[in-house]
Order: sequence, then C-alpha cells, then structure tokens
Amino acid sequence: MHYIKFFNIQKAFFICGLAFLFGCASSQKSGSAKTAAGDTRTKKVEFLNDNTYYLTEASNDKTYGYNQANPIKVGGSKESSGPRNQRRFLNGLLGPNGEEIKYYRAGSCCAFKTPNGPFDNTGLLDLYRVYWEGSSDTLNIYINLYDKGNLLIPVGLTAKEK
Repeated sequence: MHYIKFFNIQKAFFICGLAFLFGCASSQKSGSAKTAAGDTRTKKVEFLNDNTYYLTEASNDKTYGYNQANPIKVGGSKESSGPRNQRRFLNGLLGPNGEEIKYYRAGSCCAFKTPNGPFDNTGLLDLYRVYWEGSSDTLNIYINLYDKGNLLIPVGLTAKEK
C-alpha cells in the first residue's frame, strides 16, 4: 500500500515537472520568432573585410552616436564579439572629406536598461574618441555592444566604399 502511494506521488511530481518544462519552453518560443530582445536591426550587416563593416546609409539624426541616449547599436555581447563589432563599425568610417580616422576607447559610461545586460538587465555604453588629420577636436561616439540596430553613418562623417 505504501509503495502505491509513493509511486503515485512520484508520478505526480514527474508529470508536474514535465508540464513546467514544456510550459516554459513554449512561452520562450512564442516571444519573437523574428528578432531577439534588444534587436531592432532590420537591415543585414555587410562587411568590407573581417574587421570592417560596409556602411551605406547616412543618419539624418544629429544625435545618432553622439548622444548617450541614441548610441550606435553594434550588438555582439552574447556572441563575445561586442568589442570587435565596435571596431568593425569604427573601421568603416571616414572623416567628413574622406580622411582616414583614428580612434581610441575612452572608457565605459552611462548605465542603461537592456534585456541583454549581464547584470540585472543593465549595460554600459562604451565611449570612443574619434579624430583625423586636420580635425580641430575629437568627436565622442557612444556605442552599445549589447543591443543590435541598423548601422548608419553618423552626421558629419563618411564611410569607406567597396
């Protein structure tokens, strides 16, 4: 008799466990089949080479990349390619008259909420300083390596061609 009660309890736990697993699996699949959380990219990313994105569309928004509220979203943190994607983006840029640019990472700043953040859904932007020969000052470019968005050429800059 005790064996039958134990068997029924064990069977009940097993069935509940299966229901929980299948319930969680189906709720994850029903989210967004097309894009992952934090991914607003609608255009395929093209490359000039392994280290350079091919950037073809200019932004009309003067805050794009220049303001922490509107960073360039290169993504890649989940694939361990975030820093490389940042460099790929910057390597695709040229100065306003086609000058080769130089850049350096000034640090991280500006905590923000993202579903792709490593700690408590929070990420940090990376701040790059961009300059070229003949420029009077450096530009601050804010880059988000957690989320993906369409990659545009910031106002005032140009891009390398094929």
